[in-house]
Amino acid sequence: MPVRSGWLSPDGQSREDTRLVSLGALTPTSPVATRSGILPGSSNGEFRLSGFTLTGTSGTMSATISPGRAVVQSTDARGAYPVALTEYLPLVFADGNAQYDRIDLVVLRVHDDAYDGSGRFEAVVEIVQGTAAAIPVVPDVPGLSLPLYEVRVPANASTGTNGIPWSTALTGRRTATVAVGGILPVISDTAGGAYPGQYRDIDGQLQRWNGTAWTDYPVLPTWQSWTPTWTTNTGAATPSFGNATLSCRYVKFGTTVHLNFSITFGSTTTYGTSATTSDNWRFSLPVAASAVHPQIGFAELGAANETRAVARMYCGTTTTFEMQISTGRPNAAVHANYGSVDALTPWTWASGNTIRGTATYEAAS
Repeated sequence: MPVRSGWLSPDGQSREDTRLVSLGALTPTSPVATRSGILPGSSNGEFRLSGFTLTGTSGTMSATISPGRAVVQSTDARGAYPVALTEYLPLVFADGNAQYDRIDLVVLRVHDDAYDGSGRFEAVVEIVQGTAAAIPVVPDVPGLSLPLYEVRVPANASTGTNGIPWSTALTGRRTATVAVGGILPVISDTAGGAYPGQYRDIDGQLQRWNGTAWTDYPVLPTWQSWTPTWTTNTGAATPSFGNATLSCRYVKFGTTVHLNFSITFGSTTTYGTSATTSDNWRFSLPVAASAVHPQIGFAELGAANETRAVARMYCGTTTTFEMQISTGRPNAAVHANYGSVDALTPWTWASGNTIRGTATYEAAS
């Protein structure tokens, strides 16, 4: 029989059996138990799980199960049963009920007479036939079994009536198991981890078990809001946002910080008492920079449709940025003042005026 098992037969096992089912230490579920599952991989490296794949024959009630290796865990005291299927295995499903659909369950099952009184010492792939009903349910998984597939058998299905519609009838139930420390490929199960620091791959996203939940790894950064502090480089003529509208957000990935901001001045915004063109505006960074930098981004300054300018953003200190006028107006009109942005540069600011910018810089840590 192509389904082989290790340390099961009372008559001993062949050297081939031992070689085929040989398994190292696998993903634990307790100090002495291992996770049941199929060993992952395929001959060409294309698929996560190729072992024990069910493929139906079009227009029939027949299917085949592909070769593979698996381990089926019993109780802690009984241990785990390594299993290998070395050849393609044919399966034939019973014809459908005359009135209702049913759901059959395909399982990899271990029979061990020493514990279950079955009179058998073998591993087999079995079809557990479900009960036909208006709303069919999946049959219970037998003891010491690893579920492989659910197969919905339509009413009146038979080889003479187009058989089972395999493209829609299958629901995968296979789970994988890997060596301790290996990355577990997840197909359909939602089981928790075995130990903090265990990794799994779910739909291409690596996750780490933290002791209570699976979390994406590395931790993906999320955008956050920040409200910049508005000051001047002289410490005099300090402005105030008042009822200005601010939308300022940033994201930090490692030591790289991306930020964008939009400020629309309001009716109670103040731009500094007795401000001069020496009182250049400073806005605090969301995260301290690694060093001062002459250019981290650009901002658009706006007062009206043709009263606009672009400014270069730079880090005058490691905790703030300032803006230097870089362009004239779209209509070629001359700005009132040039240089760093302040209460009078490039024009005298008023309610409704805007500053919108984006920047990227290296964080201190």
